[in-house]
Amino acid sequence: MSKGHLLIVDDEAPQREMLAGFLKKEGYSVTVCDRPSEGIKAAEGKLFDLGILDLRMPQMSGIELLVKLKELNPEMQVIVITAFGTVETAVDALKKGAFHYLTKPVSLEELKVTLQKAREGQLLLAENKFLKETLEVSYKDELILGKSEKIKEVLSLVARVAKSNSTVLILGESGTGKELVARAIHRLSARAQKPFVALNSAALPETLLESELFGFEKGAFTGAVKSKPGKFEMASGGTFFLDEIGDLPLPLQAKLLRVLETQEIERLGATGTVKIDVRFLAATHQNLEEKVKTKTFREDLYYRLNVVSITIPPLRERREDIAVLAEHFIHKFSSQMGKPSPSLTREAFEAMLNYGWPGNVRELENALERAALLARGEQIDVEDLKLKAESSPSEAFPLPSGDSLEPLEVIEKQHIRKVLESVGWNFSRAAEILGIHRNTLRLKIREYGISEALNE
Repeated sequence: MSKGHLLIVDDEAPQREMLAGFLKKEGYSVTVCDRPSEGIKAAEGKLFDLGILDLRMPQMSGIELLVKLKELNPEMQVIVITAFGTVETAVDALKKGAFHYLTKPVSLEELKVTLQKAREGQLLLAENKFLKETLEVSYKDELILGKSEKIKEVLSLVARVAKSNSTVLILGESGTGKELVARAIHRLSARAQKPFVALNSAALPETLLESELFGFEKGAFTGAVKSKPGKFEMASGGTFFLDEIGDLPLPLQAKLLRVLETQEIERLGATGTVKIDVRFLAATHQNLEEKVKTKTFREDLYYRLNVVSITIPPLRERREDIAVLAEHFIHKFSSQMGKPSPSLTREAFEAMLNYGWPGNVRELENALERAALLARGEQIDVEDLKLKAESSPSEAFPLPSGDSLEPLEVIEKQHIRKVLESVGWNFSRAAEILGIHRNTLRLKIREYGISEALNE
């Protein structure tokens, strides 16, 4: 796997060939140019992660080239090298956006370390930007909330697939938020100003489901006193989301496949077809591959649907999100009831962390709505949550000791410190145990001011 795309611009052939050979062996994907104009042309056609520029070249200086490259790609990290190093030129290069400044003859070991630091810094900045953007994915009262790595992976996929028109299959247990993900894809897409139409195929009998999907003409059946468009027509120009597609009867699966392939629908009782323009999203909690094997789901439809799949993890696999979700739901329901938001007792919070949540986020939301309504005082206790004891997981998720519940940040800081201590402050091993990226760990260490790690 490449460590990153790197651009070298140097008019001295021995220097650039030496650098290119060394850095290719180090795992970088290297593009070499002998003139600044060629470097600009290369950067116009490709996003480079890193750059190495000679300071003195014909046509323009390395600093002038640096400015142009940063205009094309502000996130590109650039190192300037020269045999004529002065404090003034070094400061100028840094002011213009260079990551670092090296003098000739270049120490390959120093260059290697500098590039590693530049790439780590770039990835950290990208991760911060991603966190800021994706954790703010909120649409009025519709929220995708969480800090866990798993929910960030879901949000990353949502952002990547939203701009296309590809069919997306959203997988996950009941209550995980499949429709929220579908709505997020729609609202981040070019179709955001057009309709988003949703239908649950498990909620209707087959005869009614067909008319809901495709519409009908007047007189198509008893009671059809006037023509009515179906959900596909209503969603034309926008997005149609079909929930619980695993429950779709086989005859309707064949008709759906034809719609996806032709973008045409035929109303019940009609003699012709209607052209539509719909982005199709589907969701299910069932294993469609198993249904294909048992001949209860069409194989050709499955492959047509599964262009891109997004799997939403169950709440028990992202327990670090429970505090964020709980705070949101308590505030939401208390505001609706016109009362101050109660706090969770330590015992209530610990019970929530240790509970299996078979109904996932929907069950958590319902439990907190009931608790916010029934809580007698300023706190929500275990009894208010009405959790089923038999649904608790086998492995407990204990909280730190203390009389009162501590903020999530304090709990997370203590846990990170404990893991770091247990592995002798080995960042890579600690990140692996915590289930986060090494750069995310470094970010949290700085955020929480874990001094022992900062001194490593």
